Amino acid sequence: MSSPRLLIGRRSVRGAYYMLTSTVADRRKLFVDAARVECVVEALRCSDREARSRTLAWVVMPDHVHWLMQLRDGNISRCMQAFKSRASRAFNLHTGAQGSVWQRGFYDHCVRSDESLERQARYLIENPVRAGLAGSVGEYPYLWSRWPMTPETSPAEDSQPR
Repeated sequence: MSSPRLLIGRRSVRGAYYMLTSTVADRRKLFVDAARVECVVEALRCSDREARSRTLAWVVMPDHVHWLMQLRDGNISRCMQAFKSRASRAFNLHTGAQGSVWQRGFYDHCVRSDESLERQARYLIENPVRAGLAGSVGEYPYLWSRWPMTPETSPAEDSQPR
């Protein structure tokens, strides 16, 4: 269950960069194949098409999603609500399930001006390696980054939010 404390200090700033995390209800491992993951990925793409966000990187783990994005319109809560709603509808339609897919709430981190966006993306896409789902960066199929991420690359020090 999400905590109301997640709302403390939450601000929505258009043009700001955010690292967002949303967890599947009861930590069920729902996103285990390409078709199920595509329900989530299409919801992310739709957010970009609707000019709510500009996606920089994402990873869909079996029981949660990490999304590095720039807020373009509205506020962060409405953007996440639209994403989760669209992904839930697509997932339930695909699987024949009913009910809630996502845990209430989400975690957000507003990327500070002194933090590297590429470093944030690198941390995000290394998540499957840390979780034991892949042996190295690039092996896990359900991730994407604007920056080329291979095991040999390291994030540039000068990649700052703009």
